[in-house]
Amino acid sequence: MKRAVNRVAAIHDLSGFGRASLSVIIPILSTMGIQVCPVPTAVLSTHTSGYKNYCFVDLTDYMESYIGHWKELNIEFDSIYSGFLGSARQADIVSSFIDDFSGNKPLIVVDPVLGDNGRLYSTMDEKMVQKMRTLIAKADLITPNYTEAAFLLGEDYKDSINEEEIKNWLLKLSEVGPKIVIITSVPNGGLHKKTSVMAYNREDGRFWKVSCIYIPAHYPGVGDTFTAVLAGSLLQGDSLPIAMDRGVQFITAAIRSSYGLSYPQREGVLLEKVLSLLKMPVFISSYEIL
Repeated sequence: MKRAVNRVAAIHDLSGFGRASLSVIIPILSTMGIQVCPVPTAVLSTHTSGYKNYCFVDLTDYMESYIGHWKELNIEFDSIYSGFLGSARQADIVSSFIDDFSGNKPLIVVDPVLGDNGRLYSTMDEKMVQKMRTLIAKADLITPNYTEAAFLLGEDYKDSINEEEIKNWLLKLSEVGPKIVIITSVPNGGLHKKTSVMAYNREDGRFWKVSCIYIPAHYPGVGDTFTAVLAGSLLQGDSLPIAMDRGVQFITAAIRSSYGLSYPQREGVLLEKVLSLLKMPVFISSYEIL
């Protein structure tokens, strides 16, 4: 029997304060008409970017029994979407989850959360990088940022990169397993004050690019926000370039609505002000085919 709405298993952490991970993924996908079924990997008092002395509860030891109950219920998902992992062992748990719940061929999305700005996050280490390299092989679609792509490939992080080099990175990551590779926050090859989201789809051999104006602000959680919008858009039937465009446009609107207001950027973008935009179609697209 066809479900009334699409259903996503969201395997992420829950941060009590700060707009990141499940705190943004649930409202975004729900607004897009998609049921979100969370699998918490960790519970934090705040997210890890910009906050000190945060409380971190690793839920590794609870995940298997949690997931085991879902197996007993024979729950099916239209997508399995994993992000921040609380321990390296969780990568194996997520891998088994994908195996156990893929009978109806859901869209497997892995956001290999590792770091940003050339550095690993404080809870990540080289063992987690190795585990992520294994996990992305199970995915249909991965969305590393520029830093994470460098770590996954063992490449040096540098402040600029040309288009041909990024295309080579996309191809190398696709060879690991995922049919679609999207790298976000790519420095835009000498173009002043712009960054790009670049993608490769192995099924048709095409490369895509969506550029956006750089705004001098850092808001944690925008990667989670982008991937949630992207996944929701694909589940709604949008093409890959339109889904990318929708994600970039939404992030840009969220940053612009937040940037002019005086509040700590570490709290994340003011998602509440722009959620309604997700109900609107993409009127003007800016994607390029490379």
